[in-house]
This record gives sequence, C-alpha cells and structure tokens, in this order.
Amino acid sequence: MKNLTNYPSKCLLLLLLCAGLVGCKPEDSHRKLYTYTLSGDTTAAAYDEAVIVACIQGILNRHATQLYVLSAAHERPAYWLDTLAAPGNWLEGKERTAVASLTELVSLAGERLKGAVIWDPEVPASLNVATTLAGLEDGIVMSPEQADRYVDSWKLPIIKDFRGMFTGKETGSKKNDAYRWAIREFLETGRCDPHWLCLYEDAFMTREKGDVSYVVTRDWPVRNQSFVYDLSPWGDEAPLDDPDQRLGTDLETYHLMLEAVQQLTKGEQMTEVAGFFSFPKYSNIPGYESKHDPVPTEWETVHLISPYNCYQNTVAHLCFNQSLHAQAPVGKLTQGRPELKTPEAGKTYLCILMADYDSATPLYDFLPRHWNDSARGEIPLAWGINPNLIETYPDVIQHFYETKSPNDFFTADASAAGYMNPNRIDTAYLPLFIDHNTQFYNRLDMSLSPMVLDWDEPTAAVKDAFTQFSPDGFSTIVIDFHNAGGKLPEPHVWNGMPVMELINSACNFSTPQQTAEALSSEIPAPGGDGKPTFHFFRIVWTSPSQVIAALNELRGRRPELDIEVVDPYNFFHLFKSTERK
Repeated sequence: MKNLTNYPSKCLLLLLLCAGLVGCKPEDSHRKLYTYTLSGDTTAAAYDEAVIVACIQGILNRHATQLYVLSAAHERPAYWLDTLAAPGNWLEGKERTAVASLTELVSLAGERLKGAVIWDPEVPASLNVATTLAGLEDGIVMSPEQADRYVDSWKLPIIKDFRGMFTGKETGSKKNDAYRWAIREFLETGRCDPHWLCLYEDAFMTREKGDVSYVVTRDWPVRNQSFVYDLSPWGDEAPLDDPDQRLGTDLETYHLMLEAVQQLTKGEQMTEVAGFFSFPKYSNIPGYESKHDPVPTEWETVHLISPYNCYQNTVAHLCFNQSLHAQAPVGKLTQGRPELKTPEAGKTYLCILMADYDSATPLYDFLPRHWNDSARGEIPLAWGINPNLIETYPDVIQHFYETKSPNDFFTADASAAGYMNPNRIDTAYLPLFIDHNTQFYNRLDMSLSPMVLDWDEPTAAVKDAFTQFSPDGFSTIVIDFHNAGGKLPEPHVWNGMPVMELINSACNFSTPQQTAEALSSEIPAPGGDGKPTFHFFRIVWTSPSQVIAALNELRGRRPELDIEVVDPYNFFHLFKSTERK
C-alpha cells in the first residue's frame, strides 16, 4: 500500500476500511496478524518512530495478538515469526497484513489509543516516565518533533507534556526529579503492576544514534503497565548522564523505588526487573571511564535489589514482540530424566553447563545460533534457561523443548527462577521465594540449580529453601566484591541435595586450546584411592561443536584421565552416590 500520510482524512479512512485496517471485529484478532517493519535507520527520527510503534504494539497486544514488529536491520523477529508460523505451531494460519505507515498504525489502534504523552529531550529520563504513563493511560510517547508533525492530523489529545516540568528543584537533578515524581504518581498510588520493573536505557546516549535496543522492548511495559527507569546502583560516583548530581542521588532514588514496589507487593509476590544497566553510563568501558567495571556493576545491581524480593531478567535489548510472544498458549513443559548410572572407580566426571541463557536477549537471540549447531546431541549438555522467562517468551522456550535431543537437558541458570542473591533475601520471605521458584520449576519440569550466584556460601536456610524445588542439585559461583569474607561451600550433600561449586574459569570460550587449558587447570592428577572426581564447568554462549573440540583437546593433553562427560542429573547423582560411601 502507498504511503497514505498526505491523503485527506476521509479518503484515508475509506482506504483503510477497504484494506481491513480499521474497525476490525474482535474475532479478527484471532486470525489476523498485522506486521510493521522498522526501517533500522540510525537516526533520531527512526528512534522516535520506534517509540511510537512500541507503544501502539503494547496497547494492541494487551488483550489480543494483533501486531508483530519486524526490522530491516535485525533478522531475529522474522526468524521467530517463520518458526512459530510453521505447521503445528501457534501462529500457523494467521493471515498477515502489512501496515505501511505510522498513520495506518494509529488508525488501526483507533479508539484504543487515548492520546499522546510528550517527553522532554532536555531530560532524557522523561522518556521512561512517559513510557510508564503511556502504559497506564493507553497513550503513545512522542518527541516534540513527532508531536508537532502528527498530533493535529491524528487528532490526539495531549495526556501529558513533560517539557519543562523537571527542573532539579527537588533533588538538584532533573533526572531524579523525574523519577521521584513518577514514584509518587505511579508506584505509591498503586497504579503500576508491581510484578514488573523495566530497567531500560533512556534517550541520553541512544536517540542521536538511532539505537533502538531498549526502544523495541517498550511494548512490554506498556502492555503490563509497569514502571520504567534507568538509574545507577553506585553511590560513590556520579553517573555519566548526570555528573553534577549530589553524590548518591541515583542510589537514593533507586531505594525509594524498590521500597515503593515492596510496599505494593505486600510480601505476596516477587518482582522481575527486566533489562540491564547502561554500560557506558554506569561502568568502565573503553571511552567511558568509571571506578567500576561492568561485572561488579551487574553484581551490585543484584545485591541492591535482592532484599526487596526482586530478581533480574538482565539483558533484554533488541527483544522484539514480547507483548505478543507472552500470549502463546503454552502449558506445562516436560523434558524427562535420564537413566541413572553407577559410579565407576577412577573416573573423572565432567558436566558442562551451556550457560547464561538466563535473560531475554540470550534466550531469544543468542541461543538459536548455538542450538542449530549440527553437533548438538552428540554429548550430554545442560542448557541453563531461567524458568521465569516462560512469562516473556513461552513459545520460544517451548520450541527448544520440542526440538531437544535425548542429550539436551534444561536447568535453571542464574540463580533460580530469576537472577538474585538468595543469601540477601530476608528469611521472613524465604517461603515466598520457595513458592515463586516452585511454580516456575514445576512448569518447566526442572529440579536443578547449577548456577546460583551469591556473595558467600549458601546459609542453612537458603539450602533448606532450595531443597524444596531443586532437590536434584545445587552449585554456585561465589564472588565477594564487598570483601566481607565470602567463600565457596565445600562439596557436600544437604538433606539429600548435592551442593558444590560451579567452576567459572572456562566460562569465556576463545579457542578449543584455550578452553582445554582452562579445564585442565581445574582437574588435579588422579589420586591413588581410585575415587571418582567431579567437575562442573560453566561455558558461556558457545556451540556444542566448539565444546566437543575443547573436550577432545583436553583428552589429548591429559591422557591419564578417564574422562566421562555426563548429563547434570547423573552428575549430581553420581556425586551423591560417591559421598554416601
């Protein structure tokens, strides 16, 4: 269809009616799927367009599956649309209709679209505040340029104009004034759904580059009517986007937000923090100097949110169409269990966790690259997928379950049903923690937690909690960035649950030779007692063929080892059987 922007409004309406883009009946949403393709241009105008599209998508997909967004610059949305529309999958038979312009899209939304929310480019954080309000009021977020161009022709009332509203009068920081106003208006009043917080990078560094990584995700908070923010977890240096703020102002606001959310949940549900901190604004990367490197900043964020019963779904950039995928009719998934073995003397038992599919981007974008490797299925592997992601991409997870080989096993990743520090959860809320994880583990047929991330070895109370939903095994990575005496647990069995370290030294794959060397450095020479040894390794975002090559290299370097790679269930079972002797 031609670009209809210049047609008179009456002619435009007639054309859209003929094309089936206006006045669709409720039943149409079950058989029609509208698509809109983002240009992928690296301009501010393309950024603004993507913001509008995301808002409309969140509104249209709140109670139906109507709009699917594609991209000329990113192939993954088309990949999943083709995959999920294949015979037998839930999008099979959907009649696709391309929407060619923003004007058509606004007409498609019709009366469901209540107005415009204009954000202030002088206060980049106001984009996030505007997104929150758009979800609550069924509005679209517009830049001043887009508002000048479209508001009149689209006949949109102005829900809110944030220009000039946040001056720094309250906190000395325009950014923090914006978020504190939003906390009072949207969280303390109970308007937002406290199950979700969205940590989405604002427009400070992204709009001018047309970087829509955390724009295409905004259908998710609009659909869920959740609170959107972008704050630093550090109190000892000012963030790059607000260098003149009083030291610690971002962190103070962070605590105010978390306290407000915890008040809303009343200890009855946990809260997912979807999204990741901005690397250049809050951590030390080339070209952006900071006291804090990215990994400590990640850990500090989780350390901060965990006492408030929050968990992270960390990396969520370029995660398209969450508002649509989340509605896939997926029930309880099953994966079965292997036949259990008997431990053999002298064996070196290895288990490999194909790790870090604990958040939306790795699951949605990275995993297909490695899952489609021709060598998958040749050796047993544990694939770490956080089960809480079933709320975001249920159809994507179902695809992996339905295409697994007998040698593929799914476990939780960091740290259970969401990335949190279990030791940081108040013991009064451990029953909530157990209920939360039990729900998700049961739905995905999981009973293993091989990558619990924490600052110290698990307390007795934490181990007791994990036995309730992860009885088949628990392993952990401990990093004590606060130098508080944190240490790894000694391998043992706790009330029937094996407990040990997840070895992290081979996590970053470079070459088979480098990884083989890292693996070898963690495996001592065979002892004289003939007792089998056990080594569980984390390897991040790597294909099975690369892992197999590294294991073959290891065998060549260490011919004295009788190496057997086993699945995670047998790994923990064999360890447990050996410990009992």
